Amino acid sequence: MTILFTHPDCLDHNPGEGHPERPARLKAILAALDRPEFADLDRRAAPLAEREDIALVHSPEHIDAVLASAPERGHVMLDGDTLLSPGSDRAALRAAGAVVAAVEAVCAGEAKTAFCAVRPPGHHAEPERAMGFCLFNSVAVGAAVAETQQGIQRIAIVDFDVHHGNGTEAMTATRPGWLYASTHQWPLYPGSGADRHRGPYGNIVNATLSPGAGSAEFRAAFEERILPALDSFAPELLMISAGFDAHRQDPLAGLELETEDFAWVTRALAEVAARHAQGRIVATLEGGYDLEALADSAAAHVRALMATEAGAR
Repeated sequence: MTILFTHPDCLDHNPGEGHPERPARLKAILAALDRPEFADLDRRAAPLAEREDIALVHSPEHIDAVLASAPERGHVMLDGDTLLSPGSDRAALRAAGAVVAAVEAVCAGEAKTAFCAVRPPGHHAEPERAMGFCLFNSVAVGAAVAETQQGIQRIAIVDFDVHHGNGTEAMTATRPGWLYASTHQWPLYPGSGADRHRGPYGNIVNATLSPGAGSAEFRAAFEERILPALDSFAPELLMISAGFDAHRQDPLAGLELETEDFAWVTRALAEVAARHAQGRIVATLEGGYDLEALADSAAAHVRALMATEAGAR
């Protein structure tokens, strides 16, 4: 069965009224996943990440800065849109801990697939910098644990968030055993992720999408660029930065994806995982800011993961 990792601490991170990365995002997803069709999810509490695991991708100074900055009351601003509230430190530790626990579970054969319904997101967090709503780069922490503690030699991270995961790309660029593949709107925040950028090891695949692009362009980017690159790389573990803000209803960007596109891409990635990675997939929540579209898209993603599990039996 698919494992769902989450924790109430992830609701305590509250950047403030009017901020798009709000606790209601996670509440909407969890409400959708409480429907009867998701009764077979193996629901587990996300643990707190260990400092030494986070230190595999972040500097000690960055870890100290994030953990020390969470206020007892009010907010602390790390940049123009990245704020900490009371509880933000534990939420970030739970988010990274969820991905580590998911990696450990799928590598141990407890399940083929796992979804981490956690926040804050992570893919913008760089080795020494929090940015773009992100504090710790949870998917990269999980990938580093898979590499150093689980003996996984080839790890692919696929990112279909509407924004480029600059932090994940930066961490992948120094690790030849990782592949980072991203579809994202271009131009758009954070301004990175050009198609031509391949990284020093040739393990970066950016497939940019113009504002207004929809299902056809998104699927073509995967079929023509990302899926062939994944097959060539032959990952032993597939990780997904599952952002749902490329949906046509999302207020922060300009792509026109439908809910079914997230189910389609999940099924396509599951086929890659079945060919190369024993079906092993770990996905974690990134963006998505229209609550209805976010809940429906996340449910479609998890439904596709569960169908993969069912088909494997």
